[in-house]
Amino acid sequence: MSQAITLLVLAASMWAGQAPDWDHARELYLHTEYRESLGLLQAQVLKDAATLQLIGQNYFMLGEYKKGTEVLEKAAVLEPNNPAILYWLGRTYARRAETANPFSAPGWASKARQMFEKSVALDPANKNATGDLLDFYLEAPGFLGGGVQKAEALARVIGQTDPAEGHYAQALIEERRKDYDQAEQHFRNAAALAPRQVGRLVDLAKYLAKRGRVSESEAMWDQATTMAPNSPKILFERAHTYIKEQRNLGQARELLEKYLQSQLTPDDPPRHEAENLLKKLGA
Repeated sequence: MSQAITLLVLAASMWAGQAPDWDHARELYLHTEYRESLGLLQAQVLKDAATLQLIGQNYFMLGEYKKGTEVLEKAAVLEPNNPAILYWLGRTYARRAETANPFSAPGWASKARQMFEKSVALDPANKNATGDLLDFYLEAPGFLGGGVQKAEALARVIGQTDPAEGHYAQALIEERRKDYDQAEQHFRNAAALAPRQVGRLVDLAKYLAKRGRVSESEAMWDQATTMAPNSPKILFERAHTYIKEQRNLGQARELLEKYLQSQLTPDDPPRHEAENLLKKLGA
């Protein structure tokens, strides 16, 4: 057997033996055991794009954005048209922008926009990617590629595949324009179109709280809690709302403590974010 064939056989056998470890690492990730997942993945000799992506996601969830960027960039080189990899790379760039100094932040922000746009172009049905791109368009200045007109065009794309999400996107746009009546109507339309999605009630509760309509907001929170009494999303978002508004701080602390004891998934805010909010409360 030639040396080249021998190496190929050896590589294939090594990869086949690592597949169970990758599956286990993904299960650990899904249960928010990020460091344990990293340990398994980093031990693998052969790292394909999927492995590098999962390593990057673990780093992101741990708040280690620099390491996440470096790994996800390698994954993107291996699969430059993979929308999921581009989306996660965009997320790490965005967090780098949020935590960088004023001189380097614009560069990271521009890279984040580029990755989100590429991801959405490849997979416009990805709600996470379209949502993050929409946020970027609404929050970033024009010289970085932001703008309400871009957000409106994206909202139309979103609405084609998910009408409720389209109304939510339009609500954010109207809120940015300070057309609060229209914004509220779109939030309510989104909730009406997706009555089983508790997140729609959470969106409306948060919006009403920002408008100072506390009793109406509390009614929405209570309705959401009745629909999903053990939802970590409700616990975190309600506590976060109270802290931002500096009210019900004792209840906010209880909600965060319950959140940290909940069975979390990667779709929930990372534990360190809840811990940081508790620190703000002096816990």
